[in-house]
Amino acid sequence: MAAHAKAQLSSGIVDMFQLAAYAVCENNSRGRRFKESSPHHRTEFQRDRDRIVHSAAFRRLEYKTQVFVNHEGDMYRTRLTHSLEVAQIGRAIARILHLNEDLTESIALAHDLGHTPFGHAGQEALNRCMQDYGGFEHNLQSLRVVDELEEKYADFNGLNLSFETREGILKHCSLSNARILGEVGERFIKQQQPSLEAQLVNLADEIAYNSHDVDDGLRAGLITIEQLLAVQLFREQYEHVVRNYPDLPQRRVIHEVVRRIIDSQVSDLVESSRVCIGKVKPQSITDIRCANDTLVSFGPGMKQLNQELKHFLRSALYRHYRVLRMSIKAEKIVSSLFEVFMNDARLLPPEYYRKVASEKSVNSVAGQARVVADYIAGMTDRYAISEYERMFNPMMST
Repeated sequence: MAAHAKAQLSSGIVDMFQLAAYAVCENNSRGRRFKESSPHHRTEFQRDRDRIVHSAAFRRLEYKTQVFVNHEGDMYRTRLTHSLEVAQIGRAIARILHLNEDLTESIALAHDLGHTPFGHAGQEALNRCMQDYGGFEHNLQSLRVVDELEEKYADFNGLNLSFETREGILKHCSLSNARILGEVGERFIKQQQPSLEAQLVNLADEIAYNSHDVDDGLRAGLITIEQLLAVQLFREQYEHVVRNYPDLPQRRVIHEVVRRIIDSQVSDLVESSRVCIGKVKPQSITDIRCANDTLVSFGPGMKQLNQELKHFLRSALYRHYRVLRMSIKAEKIVSSLFEVFMNDARLLPPEYYRKVASEKSVNSVAGQARVVADYIAGMTDRYAISEYERMFNPMMST
């Protein structure tokens, strides 16, 4: 058996599933930024996963918005449950395609670590605040979290994750940012592809959020089955379920439909990717990186169905007046906090105030802005709301 297919643990245990020649494994990994001894009872990518799960940023995802703000209900998805769903879908696909499951899981669990409170509304607000200071983008912030902001280890800042996990976190990046990111930014400059594991997490993310936003939107009463029947991907599965299970309670019908929507997308993705990989016939990860396009992909038909579903969710759910109301509140909270901390950094917690002093000496006002953005981006929904109250409600204790 070839060395790259063994995926051998340092303890001598060999993975029961043989990796494809073009999958990422420890033998072709580019390693870590800071050299460490090999783990004894797990793979390098399992070590990445474990560090991510034990990070403070990962725990905070439990209280960060997906679509619905955390306090609106216990049954809605959060950034944490979303990340877990992406990891589950990603691992299933990776196993079928003989790719590295542990790397796939690590990327999936880390991909939203840099997300702000209040979902995309919070990110857009913080990006506007940071417009004169380099902007804000949650993929870059996720990389910043694992490279710099987590403070757990004696020998380095961040989590010191493997190159391949860090690469997978950074789904897209401008050339100006890529030039200052070192090795992990090179593929954007050279117009190369990421690993197949990174490619499949990108689409597992899409499968997860499209499907569970349908589920959460129906549960919240913001969208209806009648509206969704205009969407082919939903309609086909719904008609199949009600035809075969005419007496099934409505809540179980919805669950069954969503389950089948996920399954149909995963099945299409697997078959289409096999075809794409078969055409290129890669023999190594270098062949994957040098391919003209990504090789993990939906077929043309499913791409069109997905676009239709995305368009529906954008117009009917994300722009629903109740969602927009919370988005306006979120924007006010984020922008107000940014402004007050930029006007007087002494109002920040002591550890962040110390960072401001250090960063300003190097990067002037932009350094202070980045520290303030780090502080706000790390907040959970409810902490951001409480911090806003403490800053602007005269009756609230500070």
